[in-house]
Amino acid sequence: MQGLLRAAFCASLLYSSNPTLAASVYRCEDDSGHITFTLQGCATNQKLQVQNADNPRPGDGKPVLLAKSKKHPRRSKAQKNQGQQLVVVGEHQDGCGNKLTGASRRTAMIGQQVRSGMTLKDVESALGKPDKISSQNGQMRYLYRDKEGNSKQVSFDENGCVRSKR
Repeated sequence: MQGLLRAAFCASLLYSSNPTLAASVYRCEDDSGHITFTLQGCATNQKLQVQNADNPRPGDGKPVLLAKSKKHPRRSKAQKNQGQQLVVVGEHQDGCGNKLTGASRRTAMIGQQVRSGMTLKDVESALGKPDKISSQNGQMRYLYRDKEGNSKQVSFDENGCVRSKR
C-alpha cells in the first residue's frame, strides 16, 4: 500500500499542471538512518520526504542592474583609421637583413638549397655538417662533397650570412 501511495505521489509531481519555479529534491532515509538527497526519487525501502529547493532573488525580488554600458558613437573604419599610422612594435631580425621570408627559408631548407640571406644554422639544417670549414679574412667557407665527387662551397660574411655559393 505504501509503495502504491509513493508511486501516486511521484506521478502527481511529474504530471502537475502548474509550472514550479523551485526544484524538488527528495530526502531519502534508510532503516539505519543514512540520509541521501537526490533529484531522482528514493528506493522502495527508504522513507521519502520532498524538499523544495527555492533560490529567491535577494531583496525585494526585482532584478538589479550590475553595470551600465556606455554607448559610443558609431564611426566607420575609415574614420577610425584616419590620422593613424601603422606602427610595427617588433619584428624578428635574423641577422642577415631579413632577405628571406620564413616560408621561402623553409622551402629552401626542405629542398636542400642555399640562398643568399640564409644563416650558418640554416645552411647546416639544409645540407648538414660541412666536410671542411675554412676561414680567411673574417669570412668562413663551408665545403660539401657528395658521393660522386662533386663539391659545393658556401661562403659566409662576417655576420655568418650566406654571401655566395659555388
